[in-house]
Amino acid sequence: MMQVGILLPHNFRLLSVAAILDVFDTVNGFYIKDGHEAPFNLNLITLDNHCNSFSAHPHLPLEDTGQLELILIPSFANPDIKDCIHTNSEYLPWLNKQYAEGAEIATFCTGAFLLAASGLLNGKTATTHVDACAAFSTAFPLVHLKADKTVTQDGRLFTSGGATSTFHLLLHLLQLHCGKDMAIKVAKIFAIDMDRVNQSYFSTFQPVRHHNDILVASAQEKIENNYQDVATIEEMIKDIPSSRRNIVRRFKQVIGITPIEYLQQTRIEAAKKLLEQTTQQMTEVIYNSGYNDPKAFRKVFRKSVGMTPSQYRDKFQPK
Repeated sequence: MMQVGILLPHNFRLLSVAAILDVFDTVNGFYIKDGHEAPFNLNLITLDNHCNSFSAHPHLPLEDTGQLELILIPSFANPDIKDCIHTNSEYLPWLNKQYAEGAEIATFCTGAFLLAASGLLNGKTATTHVDACAAFSTAFPLVHLKADKTVTQDGRLFTSGGATSTFHLLLHLLQLHCGKDMAIKVAKIFAIDMDRVNQSYFSTFQPVRHHNDILVASAQEKIENNYQDVATIEEMIKDIPSSRRNIVRRFKQVIGITPIEYLQQTRIEAAKKLLEQTTQQMTEVIYNSGYNDPKAFRKVFRKSVGMTPSQYRDKFQPK
């Protein structure tokens, strides 16, 4: 029986833990029904004795846990990830010790931030919620982030993207430990599309707003209000009292991307909304999102979103 620890950190997302438990309980149930021993012994690992969530499963305070074979870190409900890491910092040396003694560690969605804070992901491949990737890259530059991936594995470390990507990582773990037939059986029970490996089309461009750089804020406003017309940095900053070199440097420092990249992402986000919400012909979508070259638009769109504009419309436009 595999010894599994599921962390219940402060500010954990209820749905994340519930999904993990539901899948593992379902697998245990299948084995027991067939007259076999349940493959997973599940324990909820807490920082204190006052957590009463999921009372059907045993709770262990951190200091009472022995060596585990698989550790699962759920996502956080609090958007202030720095605070989440700080309030759960007691887990960090424990994670390092467990990993050093052979444990596999899997994170779900923003749970990757806690594992990254331990240093174990340095030099490793990882993913997280697609809209948290910019913050993750800034906080942990030594991690090889694959923002478009649904699931990653690097040795004994596993990560998944946002929300339903949890199930894809769970299926991956089940295939490793219980075989492909069991993974397929669970996929059918939970109606999971096993072939989804990309999450980039779920992303939403969410530019940084809360900063105190007036020049950068002015450049952001000009791009957002004129993305259909401007094409060069010179056009974007012609009324801003700053040199091209200075504004590009400050923009990248504050926002994390260059003004040209900001323009591109603004245009792609506009195109996505047109594809979702209107019946405009593709040529109209291309023009109204600021592009004149259909070939260039399709190339940029596919690179950014992970599918063609037509595929995106088919997937997300209400029928």
